[in-house]
Amino acid sequence: MTEAPSVRGAEVGRRIGVGLMYGLWKPRVLGAWKVPASGPVILAVNHAHNIDGPMVMGVAPRPSHFLIKKEAFIGPLDPFLLSIGQLKVDRSVADRTAITRALGVLDNGGVLGIFPEGSRGEGDFASLRAGLAYFAVRSGAPIVPVAVLGSSEKSSRLTKGLPPLRSRVDVVFGDPFEAGDGSGRRTRKALDEATIRIQKQLTAHLEDARRLTGRRENAGRPTGH
Repeated sequence: MTEAPSVRGAEVGRRIGVGLMYGLWKPRVLGAWKVPASGPVILAVNHAHNIDGPMVMGVAPRPSHFLIKKEAFIGPLDPFLLSIGQLKVDRSVADRTAITRALGVLDNGGVLGIFPEGSRGEGDFASLRAGLAYFAVRSGAPIVPVAVLGSSEKSSRLTKGLPPLRSRVDVVFGDPFEAGDGSGRRTRKALDEATIRIQKQLTAHLEDARRLTGRRENAGRPTGH
């Protein structure tokens, strides 16, 4: 039996994230109340910058467990990320351990964080992997779209690859929605249909978030890899 990641560890991670994110930047959080107060939920986050995950982890109203590529678990980060309840995933294979642990988070009524684009890019939800649909349909958990805007607009002069210190980063939580069609089917066709449904919802949320924050231009321009 694969052990589910620690909720207590994720809460510690959330507190660390709060201190770091508010200490280094100026997060403006909108719609956090839309995240269900209890029960399983999936946060689907656009990914334009490396700070997007820690930012959402810090400002989300509940402790969260993010699926993070194994390449990020290097040196002292490996035991640290595991201790704060984060999930290591090998994206080159169907990582059964990561899948089981992620489903365990949802089975336990927890919050699973996913970057549905798979890797850092435009941050515009244009290319979704099937993993998000699988977790949503398999668990029945609602998806809350999350748009992080401003993290990739420009880089700090002091630290390349990071937004300027004390710059504003907007985090906009959207309305929860169900990915499945209500039938409970998990066929390839059902997952493909769910992925299309999810993409429309996430893209619409991103547009709403850009309109709400006034960040119409360069909202998802990558800073490079």
